[in-house]
Amino acid sequence: MTYLSAETANFASLSGAFLLAFPALFSIVNPIGAALIFAEVTDGRSGAERAMLARRVAIYGLLILLVSLWIGSTLLAFFGITIGALRIAGGLVVAVRAWSLLQAPEANEANKERQAHQEGRTAAADVSSTAFFPLTMPFTVGPGSISVAIALGAERPEAGGMLARLEFSLGTCLAAAAVCLMVWVAYASAPRFVLLLGRSGARIVTRLVALILLCIGVQIVVSGVQEVLVGTIARASAEISSLQHSGGALPVVPR
Repeated sequence: MTYLSAETANFASLSGAFLLAFPALFSIVNPIGAALIFAEVTDGRSGAERAMLARRVAIYGLLILLVSLWIGSTLLAFFGITIGALRIAGGLVVAVRAWSLLQAPEANEANKERQAHQEGRTAAADVSSTAFFPLTMPFTVGPGSISVAIALGAERPEAGGMLARLEFSLGTCLAAAAVCLMVWVAYASAPRFVLLLGRSGARIVTRLVALILLCIGVQIVVSGVQEVLVGTIARASAEISSLQHSGGALPVVPR
């Protein structure tokens, strides 16, 4: 799977943007693997309470992803962070997370269970109080998911006019909505997933998803390094060309 700029990979269309964003978001959110842990941390809840939590987690997660997609790159520009730096940092975050999943999914499951239990599984009188924290953030949509969403939003094409940008934004938003819809369905059906897959099956799925996620992270890093190198070479070439046209002497490197 390649992760290239929107112009190069022809991802400016709605379908292309969807195909770019959906695998990346699905891999890092991992609704199926998270649903198995959701079943454990909501053990003892009624079916109606579990369905309500699943719906709210999906809605909150979608809002976080949409905000990251739409204004994440603007915030980066405000702080002077380049797209290349974002891709390198985001790619490293994704790759490190994927590597930990690939090596020890059991440890990741235990960590997520601790996060989901932070507010207490049965201590809160109002079940919905845990819907946003910790079940949505950071259990379902964490820093890695936000980094990927910001990186995807930064891929919005400059060429092609308003229509191309609109199609790309709509495609990525639909991908985020599709992933969150899968979160809703998976969480609401969590007990069935537990019976169907079991622990060993869930860990197999988690390792397969982690491998895809690792490839995505590495490709994001490669894309960021390429952008930084191309920008640096282009600026150096422009300076040399400017010196040559202005009749200035090129700097002499001492031996």
